[in-house]
Amino acid sequence: MSRILVIGGYGAFGARVSERLSLEPNLEVIVAGRREDTARAYAAELARTARAQVSHAVLDAATARPQDISALGAAVLINASGPFQTQSYGLARACIEAGCHYLDLADARAFVMGIAQLDGEARAAGVSVISGASSVPGLSSAVVEAYAGEFQTLDSVDIGISPGNSFDPGVATVASILGAVGKPHAVLADGQRQTVYGWQGLHRHRFPEIGARLMSNVEVPDLDLLPMHLPSLKTARFSAGVEVDAFHLALWGLSWLVRAGLIRDPAALAAPLLSAKRRLHSLASIVGGMFVTLRGRDAQNQPHTLEWTLIARSDDGPYVPAMASVILAKRLAAGAGPAPGARPCFALFTLADFEAEVTNLDIACRVQRR
Repeated sequence: MSRILVIGGYGAFGARVSERLSLEPNLEVIVAGRREDTARAYAAELARTARAQVSHAVLDAATARPQDISALGAAVLINASGPFQTQSYGLARACIEAGCHYLDLADARAFVMGIAQLDGEARAAGVSVISGASSVPGLSSAVVEAYAGEFQTLDSVDIGISPGNSFDPGVATVASILGAVGKPHAVLADGQRQTVYGWQGLHRHRFPEIGARLMSNVEVPDLDLLPMHLPSLKTARFSAGVEVDAFHLALWGLSWLVRAGLIRDPAALAAPLLSAKRRLHSLASIVGGMFVTLRGRDAQNQPHTLEWTLIARSDDGPYVPAMASVILAKRLAAGAGPAPGARPCFALFTLADFEAEVTNLDIACRVQRR
């Protein structure tokens, strides 16, 4: 029976990871984090309906040692304890030394791209170290991989995510978002490297069923990974949205203050802004969306556009970032790969794998071609 350790296993996304894994027989799931009382309570809650064995542990992602991981007997560790912009690779290195596979839910561009520096160590230890097992780049790359074959040349990939306002992200997630507000980052646009700024580039995207939402530039690993894996690509774009226009415009306005140097540490505002959001949680809906739009030319050299859309209803959106790590953790626990080494989570599972994992959730995917 394989043991999977989830650090941050009671947090905004880690709780969903722990829950999904707890439904699997022949697994042991350890809900871990810094707060022993919270970890114990959530593990007890899961145990009431679990098919897996569920326990808890106290473990801090920032200070965990190889011997701590070995003592818990973990075969796979999932790091769901962001924000990753400020983390080192200490936990991944501890896993390598302990002979334990490592997955994380990072979407921080530099963190995910830098994980490859551990490749030699991971291969030598015979373990997989995978960063970005989340909506991006994990799911987004699975979508691109699923449909890229329809294109003779693929010119652009446009990805966007807009969660429902009911989602309660937690302080760490809000700090991660705010840390990128107004900060410059490079993108590939029309074949040239250009500089854009976090939460600027204000525009609207119309989702089927849920309508138009404001979107803005956000930095993710896909901005590097897509051009790296798709040589014909001329444009790679990622944007994110906040369902309530007033909240989105507040981030857009804050981006200008950061860009002007009037606010130096927007992440410090995470707690008060999250408190304000929670007081207004009843605004808008419990429905979120994600899209991946591919543009290029088909086999007949005709212009071709394909848009894949995910709609998450019934407040099931927070499960979407959890699924990549769940899929890969179950595979690693069964000894079915991915192969040893350290890499970003790019096309490491299929879109069909994801769709199979969410069949009992109120999540629907659709494709439109034009």
